[in-house]
Amino acid sequence: MKYNDLIVEKNTRPTRKGRGIAAGQGKTAGRGTKGQKARAGHNKMPRGFMGGQRAMMQAVPKLKGFKSHHIKAEVVYTDRLNELKGKVDNFALARAGLITSPYAKVKVITRGDLTAKIDLETQFASKTAIESIKKAGGSFKKVAVVKKPAKKEAK
Repeated sequence: MKYNDLIVEKNTRPTRKGRGIAAGQGKTAGRGTKGQKARAGHNKMPRGFMGGQRAMMQAVPKLKGFKSHHIKAEVVYTDRLNELKGKVDNFALARAGLITSPYAKVKVITRGDLTAKIDLETQFASKTAIESIKKAGGSFKKVAVVKKPAKKEAK
């Protein structure tokens, strides 16, 4: 026999329930006797319904609040940028210890005076921070978050 010669049809007819005792699934049609599940429309119960008793989802205690999957930007203040010179990006900020990782979002916010001339390349900066950078003779360029390099699998 070949794979394309196989007959892929059911050998059994669908059972015709509730058509007399001789039919095999007659009278109660396999639903037993009495009760909610023996009646018509029992398939339309909501998920978790426990026969009028308090449902499991209502009985289980819930945790307060919710967990946000939105990653917040790390904040860097302009007075901390005085230590840096030239081009300042996420990697330079991470080396200086101002952010935890070079792959994090960064927002620069005004606090104190900025005297160093820097070319800042981060994800976000407040309007006043951009003004203070330009006043010090530097520039601001908005860049995308640096992606983490993929881990190499050992073979």
